[in-house]
Amino acid sequence: MRYCAQRYWWTRANMKYKLHCFAQSGNAYKVALMLNLCQADWEPVFVDFFHEKEHLSDAFRELNSMGEVPVLEAGDLALSQTGVILDFLADAFEKFEGASVPEHREVMRWLFFDNHKLTGTVSTLRFLRQFVKTGETDVTRFLHARAQRALDVLNAQVLESEFVIGEKPTIADISLCGYLYWPDEIGFDWADYPGIAQWLDRIAALDGWVHPYQLMPGHPLPEPVN
Repeated sequence: MRYCAQRYWWTRANMKYKLHCFAQSGNAYKVALMLNLCQADWEPVFVDFFHEKEHLSDAFRELNSMGEVPVLEAGDLALSQTGVILDFLADAFEKFEGASVPEHREVMRWLFFDNHKLTGTVSTLRFLRQFVKTGETDVTRFLHARAQRALDVLNAQVLESEFVIGEKPTIADISLCGYLYWPDEIGFDWADYPGIAQWLDRIAALDGWVHPYQLMPGHPLPEPVN
C-alpha cells in the first residue's frame, strides 16, 4: 500500500460498497469492473439517467455536488470521479496498481490521457450517435477525428505490450477500456485497430470480467430516448 495500511484495512476487509450507476455509463463501468475484478462485496444502485434524470436531483447532489455518475459509497465516504475511485480501490485492495512510484506516475499519466483525450471524446460521440441519434453532423465528425487520434495512440501502446504499462493490467487498462466494449455504438471497427482488439480480449479474459450491459442495471432502455 502507498499509504498507512491501518487506514485502509477496514475498507478492503470489511466494507460493503454501493455503486451508483447505470448500464449505459462507461465511466460507471470502469468502477463496477474494478470492483468485480477485486472480488469486492458490492451492490449496484440504479440511477435513472435517461428518464428521471436522478443524477440532477437534490438527493443525488448530496452525494456528489457535480451531479455525475458514478458515485462509490464506502462506509462514510462518498467518492466521485472515476480516476479518484480507481486509485482509491487499487490502494485499498492492493491490486491493479503500479509496482513502484515511477509505475504509479505512468498509471496516472494514462488515466489523465483517458479522461481528457479518449473517454472525454468517445463518451460524447457515443451519446450523440447512439442515444440522441443526431446522425452525422459537424460535431460528430469533429469528435470522431479526435477519438481516432486517441485510439491510434492507445493502439500503438498495446501493440508493444500485453497491457498499457507492461505485462500486467492496472487501473490504467480498466479506465481506458470503459467505453470500448461498444464499438458499434461508438462508430468504430476494432478490425482497424488490431492492438486494441487483442488488448480488449485480454481484459475480457480476466477473472471477474463481465460486459457492462450485464454488470450494471438499466439495460435495455425501456423506451426510446428523445
